[in-house]
Amino acid sequence: MQQLVQSFKNGDISIVDVPIGSPGAREVQIRTELSLISAGTERMLVSFGRANMVQKAKSQPDKVRQVIDKVKNEGLLDTIDAVSAKLDQPTPLGYSNVGEVIEVGEDVSEFHVGDRVVSNGRHVEIVNVGVNLVASIPSEVPSSLAAFSVVGSIGLQGIRLLKPEFGETVLVYGAGLIGLLAIQMLVRNGCKVIAADIDSSNLEVAKKYGAQTILTSNTNNFESQISTLNSISVIDAVLITAAAKNDNIIQNSCKVLRKRGRIVLTGVVNLNFDRSWLYEKEISFQVSSSYGPGRYEPLYEKIGLDYPIS
Repeated sequence: MQQLVQSFKNGDISIVDVPIGSPGAREVQIRTELSLISAGTERMLVSFGRANMVQKAKSQPDKVRQVIDKVKNEGLLDTIDAVSAKLDQPTPLGYSNVGEVIEVGEDVSEFHVGDRVVSNGRHVEIVNVGVNLVASIPSEVPSSLAAFSVVGSIGLQGIRLLKPEFGETVLVYGAGLIGLLAIQMLVRNGCKVIAADIDSSNLEVAKKYGAQTILTSNTNNFESQISTLNSISVIDAVLITAAAKNDNIIQNSCKVLRKRGRIVLTGVVNLNFDRSWLYEKEISFQVSSSYGPGRYEPLYEKIGLDYPIS
């Protein structure tokens, strides 16, 4: 079967033939109908792959420290070989897959052959996915919309952590794919929503979904832009869905939040910010982890063990 992969050494993207494995005991095997490109995440991976070694090191200083420790413990030549081997490994892309179940593991009762499902499967013809990362698609929902479920769940998890109340005003900082999905959910939750982004075309879409908008290309007047919006008296919470290498987004969010406001980060921003920004207003700050509890845990994702309801 064919799969889309990327080389982290030079950023090249290619389609390769890979073997089809049988599903595990708590996995389902899905034949892909379509998969969604997550523009922000996948663009970031492609950009990282195409960067030179110095740029890669600057973007991931924690990995540099690991390499330095490895040199101290195992020597320079062995470390070079290990890093080269790591970069040579093709990296599968994608995590929003829609398709039909064609086989189920021996301990799977939740799904059956022929079911139409959405999962976090890759850009690949056939994929095995743990049952906790698969959901049935209602018959009335077209596959082209169902494909947004996984990306939407990332925005939804940020909203769950934000705990918005009916009538509160929420600033969604970043009107990309996840931000626009979050805006729709917040509006339907009875919230007033402000969308902030550097891209005016993204903001035009946000307006259609019921958000007031702020163009952030000039961050010097962010507070005054907030104050000129109609019916906005206070910002209760901020959901950050943007990516940035500086701390402007955190600083702007703290400036406009009310006392004891909340910030939840689902995007990627510089976290070397001044403690006083949170301290002065007792602002709470939390980082959201992808789809939420169970993400990245092998027992949940691969073995299919779910959390108790409590």
